[in-house]
Amino acid sequence: MFRDREDAALKLAQLLKKRPLHDALVLAIPRGGVVTGAVLARELAAELDVVLSRKLRAPHQPELAIGAIGEDGEQYLNEYAQDVSGATREYIARERDYQLAEIRRRGRIFREARPASVAENRSVIVTDDGIATGSTMLAALHVLKARNPREVVVAVPVGPPETLRELRAACDDVVCLLAPEHFYAIGAFYQDFDQVEDEEVIRLLREFAPAPRAQDARTA
Repeated sequence: MFRDREDAALKLAQLLKKRPLHDALVLAIPRGGVVTGAVLARELAAELDVVLSRKLRAPHQPELAIGAIGEDGEQYLNEYAQDVSGATREYIARERDYQLAEIRRRGRIFREARPASVAENRSVIVTDDGIATGSTMLAALHVLKARNPREVVVAVPVGPPETLRELRAACDDVVCLLAPEHFYAIGAFYQDFDQVEDEEVIRLLREFAPAPRAQDARTA
């Protein structure tokens, strides 16, 4: 059990400090993951940015992910999606359009706070405050693959063992503090799991934004 996202991220950072990282970049999945990512960036002296992906919600069960979509527009459906009541082709198309519009909205406001980072030839840590089905993380990893990182490490405080195994096949390594066999919801492992708003994400991105000269040097 973690006190809050900061507590979980501090514990996670202790594991990550043991590994060599090359020009480390922390990519966080908004919104809660950005709080986790900010602590990791501070503790690892790394750059902080976001990678945008959203889960596709099951009909009548918004907490259940039947898939996900990334900012590149790629859609992923879980194996059980076809067995979920009401998850028709038409429903999934509407949900996909809705979540893609939200990704684009967030992209506009978050990129005003800091421009997109360069991931090429860098050690990239992709983080969230936890994973359940892993759909949004897999979508984020697909987005990142096209940016040619040197290595990709998924780092999360908590996730179910079967999801962690699936993620290990999609990245270079997975670092996780808790992998309980009986997994119900991410929030069940936190004493404080309050919702994170856009304003908090923007504040953290501005706080960790690189100096203009450093950014220019990387993109030159």
